[in-house]
Formats: sequence, C-alpha cells, structure tokens
Amino acid sequence: MRYDVDLFVIGGGSGGVRAARIAATHGAKVMLAEEYRMGGTCVIRGCVPKKLMVYASQYHEHFEDAAGFGWTVGPVRFDWPAFIAAKDREIARLEAAYAGNLDRAGVETVAQRAVVTGPNSVQLADGRTVTAGRILIATGARPSTDETLPGRDLAISSNEVFHLAEQPKRIVIAGGGYIAVEFAGVFAGLGSEVTLVYRGPKILRGFDEDVRDHLMAEYAKKGIRLVMNETFTGIEQGAGGLTVRFRNGHAPVEADQVLMAIGRRPNTAGLGLETAGVALGVNGEVIVDAASGTNAPTIFAVGDVTDRVSLTPVAIREGHAFADTVYGGKAWQADHGLIPTAVFSEPEIGTVGLSEQEAVAAGGAVDIYRAVFRPMKHTLSGRDTRMLMKLVVDGTTDRVLGVHLCGPDAGEMIQLAGIAVKMKATKADFDATMAVHPTAAEELVTMRTPSLRHPAA
Repeated sequence: MRYDVDLFVIGGGSGGVRAARIAATHGAKVMLAEEYRMGGTCVIRGCVPKKLMVYASQYHEHFEDAAGFGWTVGPVRFDWPAFIAAKDREIARLEAAYAGNLDRAGVETVAQRAVVTGPNSVQLADGRTVTAGRILIATGARPSTDETLPGRDLAISSNEVFHLAEQPKRIVIAGGGYIAVEFAGVFAGLGSEVTLVYRGPKILRGFDEDVRDHLMAEYAKKGIRLVMNETFTGIEQGAGGLTVRFRNGHAPVEADQVLMAIGRRPNTAGLGLETAGVALGVNGEVIVDAASGTNAPTIFAVGDVTDRVSLTPVAIREGHAFADTVYGGKAWQADHGLIPTAVFSEPEIGTVGLSEQEAVAAGGAVDIYRAVFRPMKHTLSGRDTRMLMKLVVDGTTDRVLGVHLCGPDAGEMIQLAGIAVKMKATKADFDATMAVHPTAAEELVTMRTPSLRHPAA
C-alpha cells in the first residue's frame, strides 16, 4: 500500500522534533503536527524559560556578595515585566530555530492537532486524513491536577507560571519534585515570600538522603518556609488574596499565587490511541519496548508520554534511536541507566548513579566519601552556605557507584562526572586524576578517606 508519508509524528517537542529531523535526513518523507508551539514543554514552558528564571533569581545574592569583594552596589530593583518580555523574545527565537531545522531537513509541519484514527492513519483538526507507514507519538506530559480539591481553579500550574502579569509577593507551592523545588528557589531569589508544601517528610523523593537534608537546610537559611507532611484541603479567595488550608493542622497561609507542582501525567487523552489498539498504562502512559515500539506494530512512542525517564535529553536520545533504527539502517537503543541529572535549585544539585541508600540496599560493602565545606567565593562574601560533595563506592570492586553534589555549578560538574561513572571508573581512577586548583570540583579527586563504611549484608 502506498501511504501519504513514511512517518507521521504527533508532537513537536524535543523527542518528536529529533525523530522527525533524523528520519528525514535518512530519506523518509515525514510530516509533523504540533497544536501549540514548536519546541514542546522544554523550550516553551519548561527547562529553558525555567533556567532563565533561575539566572534572574541569582542576581540579588550576586549584588549582596559583591560588597565582600570591594564593590559598592547602589539600590537595585527587579523589573518582572521587563524580564518576562526578554524571556519571551528568547523563547520565540528558539521556537523559530526548531521550525527552521525541521524545514531545512525537509519535514512538513502542520500547526494543528492530530489524532490517531487507525494503525496507519491520523486525522488533522481541519478534517484532513493523512496515511502513514508509521506513526510516532511524542506528545509529552501535562501538569497533574487534584480534581477533588476545593478551589483548585484558583491555583496555577507550571504552564501559567511563566506568563504571570506580575510577580507574586507571596506564593505557596505544592510539591516536592524538580519543578516545585526549583520554583521555590526562583521566587525566593526574586524576593517573594515562599511557602513550600509537601506531603512527605522531605523534598526530592528518590534522591540521596544527604542531598535532601542539605538542600532543605540551605532553603531554610534563605527564608523559604518548608511545610512537610502536609496537604491542601482547599484554596479560598478573599479580600486580601488567596488562603490555603491544610489537612494535618498547619495554620492557614495567605498568598497572592498558589502553584500546584504535584507531578505530570502523560498526554494521551483524546489522541485516539484506542482506535489502533495501543496499550496504555495505569497513568495513561504509552507502553513501549526498549526500541520504543508499542503493541501496535506501526505505532511508536518516545519521551515523557511513555513515562520512562521524563527528561529532555532522554526524549531526544529515544527519538534519535528510533529514527536511526527504522530509517537509517543503524539499530541502537537509548540507554536509560546511569543518567546524570541536575535540579536547578539554589544551590543546585547534580547527581548520577546510586544513592547511598540504594547501594546499601543492594547488599554489598559500600564506602562513602563525603565533604561539606564553604565554597571559596563565600570566604569573602560571608554568606552562610555550604557545599556538599559525595561519592558512593563499591567497597569490594572500588567502582564509583554514585556521585552527588549540592552547590555552585553542580549541574556542570555532574555532566563530566557522569562520563566517568558510565565508564565504570573506580575510586582509584578518580584519585589518579590530577586536581584542578582552586576549584570545588577538585574535591571529587582529593577525598582520600571514607567518611563511612557499610559492611556487606
């Protein structure tokens, strides 16, 4: 049978764009549909604008710290509308770059919604039906909402937070993952009064316990109010703003904005996947194999919609692997093991590999190397902050199982440390590497004595 296109991609985010572009360079005829803006969550309302907000939020401490280095800085003021306008210009530039890359690769793009109508067909919002040899689902994820929460419509999500008309003087943030933690640091840095509410005892579930404790202590120093083991019972609008009430006895908190950052759900609702018999998981995720194939032989999925590892670089790698395998004659699969990741909190976190708790649970002997110190910059600035650096090492083989950092430039450092961990470097390999002095990163190759030894179980 002859199809209109070889590949139809639904979703113009990081994974879909990479898959479409690479497939087209391999000679496939490709069409891509995106109903919102090209670039997806990461570029439009995720990683990129968030990181720009992180940068903006850091300047108030830079101005304060300058005095310790002999600088006299006059009165400073943050202009929220000016920043938002600058951010929007950069996002528009990136969106155009994404569209341009697709165009140069020969991908036909349509700016409208597409739904699956069969194993080899999709229907566009304008009513047109397009047939395709294969269909790739790359629709990402959307913010989760608590549909049962009274007053939930008064709250915003991570979609709306980038487009607020004015900076909230008081903000309550619900959640304990990447998004909640990062925006708590952002708004505190910009001068807002921040309350971070999480249902568990500590933020960042799944991270190394030392990292979780360290960041919570640093956030407390910054004046961020941490309310743990608590959930909302309702949000009310009053004359003075919003009032948030809690389930477990915490006093109500007043705010100008309430940000719900309680997770994300795969974006599969209304896509018509059931028409083609595509199997979905309990959270609506598309169930795929290691090659991103679904149970329907002609339909594939990559990125957050599969709910495997919801990180932009992972979606890009999955999309590239799919295109190379199916259209390029080079079969390979994205490796989801030992993925370095960063949380752009303040201070930021970088981590790769096993936490201390995971390594100990595996049953073998484990050596922990841990250092906490004041970053060199703050010996003159006088700021009360500490950096954490930690290595988790197999006590039998000497292999470095995990690296966990919390402090300035942790995200930059963990990218390179991730290479060493991926290559199965040992602690002896770290020790044999010459230190770069004076840097914080040199601590990774100068920690000689274990802080703690866990015997084999």
